[in-house]
Amino acid sequence: MSKSTTDEVQVDEQPFVAHLLELRDRLLKMVMAVGIVFVALFPFSNSIYTAVAKPLMAHLPAGTSMIATEVASPFLTPFKLSLVASIFLSMPFILYQFWAFVAPGLYKHEKRLITPLLVSSIALFYLGMLFAYFVVFPLVFAFLTSTAPEGVAVMTDISRYLDFVLTLFFAFGIAFEVPIATILLVWMGITTPKKLTSKRPYIIVAAFVLGMLLTPPDVISQTMLAVPVLILFELGVIFSRFFVRKTDEDEEQEQNATPAPAKPAAASAAAATETSHSAAKPAARDQIIELDDDDDEFRPLSEAEMEAELDLLEEQENDEEDASDDEEDSEEDEYDDEDDEYDDESDDEDDPITAVDRKLEQVMQYRNQHDEESARTLLYEVLAEGDESQKRVARNILQQLDQTL
Repeated sequence: MSKSTTDEVQVDEQPFVAHLLELRDRLLKMVMAVGIVFVALFPFSNSIYTAVAKPLMAHLPAGTSMIATEVASPFLTPFKLSLVASIFLSMPFILYQFWAFVAPGLYKHEKRLITPLLVSSIALFYLGMLFAYFVVFPLVFAFLTSTAPEGVAVMTDISRYLDFVLTLFFAFGIAFEVPIATILLVWMGITTPKKLTSKRPYIIVAAFVLGMLLTPPDVISQTMLAVPVLILFELGVIFSRFFVRKTDEDEEQEQNATPAPAKPAAASAAAATETSHSAAKPAARDQIIELDDDDDEFRPLSEAEMEAELDLLEEQENDEEDASDDEEDSEEDEYDDEDDEYDDESDDEDDPITAVDRKLEQVMQYRNQHDEESARTLLYEVLAEGDESQKRVARNILQQLDQTL
């Protein structure tokens, strides 16, 4: 491999390596944050476990308590709880590191949307855990301890209890993310609020099935998870209406709601006189493809505007051909047939407007034939040779071709 080729490979790989280094640094920061919180919580691990076990201890029969059936359980169980708690408490910092890593690759409107969704998702996750601790746990443990057969002492193992409550914490935290998931689905265009509303019966069944899978096998915890999920789903549908993406039909309807384009005016002027028709066509084109001087963003033409522009270009080409024929007739006595033929060829080759307009017509033929490669080649030539309006049409067609990929 030559030296120049090696340099090119290094140049191409350098940005990827830089991203990997940044990802490594941010992962290290996440681990350090979790470690710092864990070190702060570990001295209080027994107290934390006592607080987590309080909903069950309040409903245990008198004279009973929790037990440890394994040798290392008295140490490992509080240790595990402190580690999980440190991850939960560090979650805002962890999500911020992920956000800082992907944010440079997002557009401004995406950043404005994701930032509040990120904050609200964290808040909803913590809210789900609090709901499980203060509402679900007392009801579930009161029901489970009251159903014990006579003569059976309820003495729960501390490690089994920790697994049970962590499952519920995680299940309710994820379930409370339903509004965020609903808004994201609508924003990405996967579904619409109307479709979600029409499928409400299926959502109800899915909520109870989800409650059955994520919660212990009892009706109370299943219902306590399904009902909040349904309420949060309805809230997500309501707020998702503000994030609905506009379809092409909606944009076309908005454009049709604006004042009528100038093409009918140009056509009526053409019916009156040929001179007024020629004067009205540039005005019609300016109205169809007019760019706002204060707006730097590129606004694509709709299908109706594109057809109007192509019609105007075709009319202009016909008018120029008629004018060329009249000029040839007036000069017929001064030039012979051979000179006339030479003049026709030179006029057709030297007239950039006519040549570019014909290229645009050929582009539409290629598009109808699904020959996008040939259409792109002609469009690049139009961008190099055409005037501002023709370049505008070429850019719009190129954008439509890119959207169909």
